[in-house]
Amino acid sequence: MKQVSIAALHKKKERGEKITVLTAYDYPFSRLADEAGIDCLLVSDVLGQVGLGYESTVPVTLEEMIHHTKAVLRGASRALVLAKMPFLSAAGDFQRVLESAEHLVKEAGARGLEVEGGPEILPVVAGLVQAGIPVMPHIGATAQAYLRTGTFTVQGTEAAAAKGLLDLAQELQEVGAFAVMLECVPAEVAETMSHILKIPVIGIGSGVHCDGQILVAQDLLGLFDRFVPKFVKVYRQLSKEVLEAFREFREEVESGAFPASGHSYPMEAEQRDRLQGLLEDSAR
Repeated sequence: MKQVSIAALHKKKERGEKITVLTAYDYPFSRLADEAGIDCLLVSDVLGQVGLGYESTVPVTLEEMIHHTKAVLRGASRALVLAKMPFLSAAGDFQRVLESAEHLVKEAGARGLEVEGGPEILPVVAGLVQAGIPVMPHIGATAQAYLRTGTFTVQGTEAAAAKGLLDLAQELQEVGAFAVMLECVPAEVAETMSHILKIPVIGIGSGVHCDGQILVAQDLLGLFDRFVPKFVKVYRQLSKEVLEAFREFREEVESGAFPASGHSYPMEAEQRDRLQGLLEDSAR
């Protein structure tokens, strides 16, 4: 099956076809999302909360991102796999930034990177693109900015702020970003951005008019209930089913109902008799 390319995403936008993106952090979810025909899989630092139990995305390390990106690549034969640059890995000295990016692309195998922030990421995005690395900036409400502001709120609700986001998106396009992820902005702002940009706008909590949509897989499946944003649609409540299955397993083990005879590997009668003879001989 042909792999999804960045050029294919651009053609989808040109044709008015929607782009689908899901987060993935391991081989099983990656394989299933790939089989379902999802266009892109993002190894996001939300891994810290939904996969590793951290309170935020901040503690996620580059090594953890590399480890999980490799696992996702093993499950994806079709989808375009992108990786997020974790907190502080895209800040400071650009040589260090480039080294972090190199690990995610060359060692882990990511086919593009997500870089999160505001106007300060423009030189980073430009530098990475010049180095030959595809970049999808993430603007609007960002998890990493939560540490600085202490709040996670809708962005661009006022005209001046909305204009700032639109200007930033255009500048990111000019320095070579292949797409923009736009989180938690009014639908009207997202619609305008999708209209004025030639590159895809991937929305999360930004309305129906974006060129594509992304959700965290664990949110979509009802597997993470510590915080469920308004923009999430829970397609399945798998946490209840998983909990019920685990309880049934515990109860059947305790009662002796599991494993049943069909879950065991019997010996042939001839070998049982021979074993019995050997045991009797050794007992003499």
